[in-house]
Amino acid sequence: MSVNYGSKRTVVGAHYGIRDWLVQRITAVLMVLFTIALLAQIIFSSGPVDYALWQGIFSAQWMKLLTFVVVIALLWHVWIGVRDVWMDYVQPVGLKLLLDVFTLVWLIGCAGWAFQVLWSI
Repeated sequence: MSVNYGSKRTVVGAHYGIRDWLVQRITAVLMVLFTIALLAQIIFSSGPVDYALWQGIFSAQWMKLLTFVVVIALLWHVWIGVRDVWMDYVQPVGLKLLLDVFTLVWLIGCAGWAFQVLWSI
């Protein structure tokens, strides 16, 4: 759907620009806050930074859940960015669709792998 406002401007009817802009900012803030909290746990730990420390941090169910939420936020952030690159720079519609599908499958695979890693601790 496109709307022609006068003879100089055509507006495409996607209407998700502001939503995507807001999602990018919210997910970025969430990732920064998570990173700061994780770094604080590491910096203020009493022992060496080793596997046991990492296992201790991620063994609590609430930390696994929080980490997975941040992973989903990261993947959503990535999806918006990569999708916008495909929309802006790939012209053939078939190739654009193929790249979108590949990106989604890859991101879903990353989410599954993250889940598997987190819940195997």
